[in-house]
Formats: sequence, C-alpha cells, structure tokens
Amino acid sequence: MPALSHLLTITIGWDPNIAKFGSLQLTWHGVFTAVGIALGVYLGVWLARKEGFTEDDGYSIALVGVPAGIIGARAMFVLENRAQFEGRWLDVLRINEGGITLYGAIIGGVAAAAAYGWWKKMPIARGLDAAAFGLLLGMAIGRIGDLINGEHIARTSHLPWAVIYTNPNSPSWQLGPTHPATTYEMIGDLLIIGIMAVIFAKVWRTRPGLTFFTGVVLYSMMRFGVSYLRRDSLYEIKNWETFPQVVSMGTWLIGMIGLAWAALRRPVPQPWSPGRDVDAVKPRPAARST
Repeated sequence: MPALSHLLTITIGWDPNIAKFGSLQLTWHGVFTAVGIALGVYLGVWLARKEGFTEDDGYSIALVGVPAGIIGARAMFVLENRAQFEGRWLDVLRINEGGITLYGAIIGGVAAAAAYGWWKKMPIARGLDAAAFGLLLGMAIGRIGDLINGEHIARTSHLPWAVIYTNPNSPSWQLGPTHPATTYEMIGDLLIIGIMAVIFAKVWRTRPGLTFFTGVVLYSMMRFGVSYLRRDSLYEIKNWETFPQVVSMGTWLIGMIGLAWAALRRPVPQPWSPGRDVDAVKPRPAARST
C-alpha cells in the first residue's frame, strides 16, 4: 500500500502567484476563472441560439449574470465568514484581496439573469437550460486553478491517491497528503454536464426547465458530499453541517420543486421564436388531394 500510495500521490510545487502588476496579483486561480467564464459564456450563448434566442440576447444576459455572480460570490463569503468583518465592514469591498464563494456566484448570477429575462419577456426556463451548461463548464475549468493553488483546505487523505503542496505560498502548504476535493467537484461538474446533455437532446423542445433543474438537483447532492472533505468553512451547524451543505439542502429543495414543475407541466410543442428565424419550426406543407 505505501508504494501504491506514493505512486498515486501528486506533488504540486507551483507558485500560486504568476506575476504582480502594481497592486494586482495574477494567480492561476484567476487565470482559469477568467478562461472558465469566457468559455462558459460562449457555450451558453451557442446553446441559447438553439433555444430561439439571438446572439445579442445571450450576451446581454451574460453581461448581467457575470457581474451579479461576482457580487453574489463576495456577499456569500462575507455571510459565511462574517465574524472576521465585524468592525471592519469596509473590507467587504476589498474583493481584490480574495474571498469569494462559488455558491454565491451561482445564486447571484442565476437570479440576476432570470430577473433580466423576465423583464425582457424572454422564456426564462429555456434560457436557464442553456445557461446551465455554460455555468457548469465555467466552474469545472475554474477548479483547475484551485487544484494548482491549493486554495481550498481539504482533509487528510488516507486513500491511495492524494495531493501534496510544497510551495510556501500555497494555502495548503505543509498539510501533508490531502484529498483533491475541488478536483472531485470538477469531475462531478463534467458528469452532470453529460447527464444534462442527454436530457437536453431528448426533451429540450417540449420540457423547458427540465435540464436546468436536473443540474441543480445533481450539483446540490454532489456539493453536499464533497463538502465533507473540505475543512475551510468556518460556519458549522451541529458540528457536521457546514455552511455550503446548508445552502446545498436549500438548492436541492428548490431543484426538486422545479424538476416536478418542469416534468408535470403541459409539453411545449415548439421552441420559442417571437419573430426570430433562429431554429424556427417550419410548418409542414398541406397534403395534396389525389
């Protein structure tokens, strides 16, 4: 077992910090987060066109959802770690110094994008179906940066595989072999994308919202489980439920309600196309009498 453990343990000695430009610190986490956002938005817009949206619609929604996601990510981090901000509430605005929560980004970005779609009288369920793929892809790519930096403190691994950080600038330095918890989450994101792709391919024209809420339910379950392997949450309930797990239970419930609504509602015969010719369903020609 020691030999096997040594074989499957990954040692990461990379400096989390790539370069510094004045007060701006460029990190691997920041690079992969930016790449993830860009590719996620591109995928979401591409799929939205299949749902009847124009390209301008898609990018307009992204311009609302991405900043709202950043604000939500910071807000939830402050809520989770509110004790460290007591008496120093101006520090809440110093987001450049780090401190964001992925769940906050999801909730803030989705809520703002849905509100914008409602205001513009767009079909929200169809937009969420498309956005779910981009959101999960962006998160999966961002987790590559988390793996390199070792930013999220994980529990000690007693399995044949683990990760060890040897760079003093890494938050996980000198912790010994730990679980690659964020990599588990990345793999989970990709698996959920695969499941959603099957549903999207089969029912996207008739069951708007089914793909999105399936993703919400599966992600909530996966994140709840992975959170057991992370010990960087300061807020716990009854010594076993961390803050992300509490949020996961709430999003799981919302997802289940939405899933029932999408599955039981009357099927929609055509994709949305109010005056647009994108993926419009052309009527069949009338049969000729003989």
